[in-house]
Amino acid sequence: MLKIRKIIAVMVLPLLLYVTGCSPTDQDGTKAEFNWKSEEGKTISVFLTQHPYTDAIIKKLPDFEEKTGITVDYILSPEDNYFNKLSLSFESQNPPDVYMTGVYQLWEYVPNNYVQELDEFINDLNLTDSSYDIDDFYPNILDSLKWNSSLGHRMGKGSILAVPMGFEQYVLAYNKRIFAERGLKPPKTINDLLQLSKDLHEFDGKGTYALALRGIRSWTSVHPGYMSTYVAYGAKDFELADDKLISVVNSPEAVEATDKWVEIIKKGASPSWQSYTWYQASADFGAGRAAMLYDADAVGYFQNVKGYSKEAGNIAWVTAPLPYEGAENKSNLWIWNLAMNKQSKEKNASWLFMQYFTNKEHQLWSALEVNGVNTPRQSVFNNPKYTDMIAQSDNYIETFNQTIEHASIQFMPQPYFTETTDLWAGTIQDLVASKYKSTQEGMDVLKEEMDKALNEVKVK
Repeated sequence: MLKIRKIIAVMVLPLLLYVTGCSPTDQDGTKAEFNWKSEEGKTISVFLTQHPYTDAIIKKLPDFEEKTGITVDYILSPEDNYFNKLSLSFESQNPPDVYMTGVYQLWEYVPNNYVQELDEFINDLNLTDSSYDIDDFYPNILDSLKWNSSLGHRMGKGSILAVPMGFEQYVLAYNKRIFAERGLKPPKTINDLLQLSKDLHEFDGKGTYALALRGIRSWTSVHPGYMSTYVAYGAKDFELADDKLISVVNSPEAVEATDKWVEIIKKGASPSWQSYTWYQASADFGAGRAAMLYDADAVGYFQNVKGYSKEAGNIAWVTAPLPYEGAENKSNLWIWNLAMNKQSKEKNASWLFMQYFTNKEHQLWSALEVNGVNTPRQSVFNNPKYTDMIAQSDNYIETFNQTIEHASIQFMPQPYFTETTDLWAGTIQDLVASKYKSTQEGMDVLKEEMDKALNEVKVK
């Protein structure tokens, strides 16, 4: 049920460290003067989903009001139907000025003019506090928000389309108590994971199982562990051919990766796996019903917070299992961001909101007080208070550092991401249910369906 609340918010604008010792100036030579009150009296609308990052925003909204004099009308929607409601809101009488989004959704929103490029705001010293420091974000996180808006061109180059609130990379969490009691070691390879999936079947009686995974018939089941495994085998989702995007999900590499994934699910996942979101998977892991969790590092972290779950304190982390030892770790990324509607009539005020809730001060407070991991800011991650907090989770920091350098958006940008990836999730379910004679057959059918979905999409 939607919850609407008004609040005042002024927005802090992005970056620029001025280190010459002189007063910063605009391009026309006039002195730049940033002022949090520059949009006082304005009202903006913000569309948010339920999340710890959102909890941090809501708790700090009164401070933002006082600092900026901006009023914020916000809508809070549950995550399970958030993007459907957000899409509808763009066509409503009162579309949002600012909204919370992932990267994948931007590929649909950009062609519809729902995304304002942010470079002009970030580089304007009148609009962005000099302390914002855009370069403080992890480079691959910021690069994952840059796109030249051309199909067939991956993320990494072009305009900045959003600013990051927090992100996920995909690793393996395991219950070190359960492993120690059975003399087991965490897996290094996919074959190790497959063996553990067999060894830990009903490890503590009926209802217990080896590996917690997402499984619902949705794109949300494809992008975490499966996609990270998929690209580790050298597989791709699409390639350019004759000015069109062509699905290559039936390549030898794709079939091999998917075949292993299906086998792991059959041997080690919950019997109810096909109904699992991240919430059910992490809940089983925290309750000790699952011995491992292959999902977002932060999802496992929440289960390890004292008092949050039965197994809090017993959880440890390792990097994702790979096709073979020494293979390159290519974790996929999910990033929660704040984006600005290109149709907004209050862009400066919107940018102040976005700036305030992604600046160093707020993100450190969010990380320490609202469990706002993972922070996309290097200065926050390296802050001793933050480091001391997450160091209580066994091998979390080490696993994070071993993964972050290789993490990126692994999907090809295209406007039918949700449709094609929902089809993909359905194919995985059908393969687990043995509805195809082979993995190759299932992926051949999926390729045809994906190509049909993108048949009219021309690459510019």
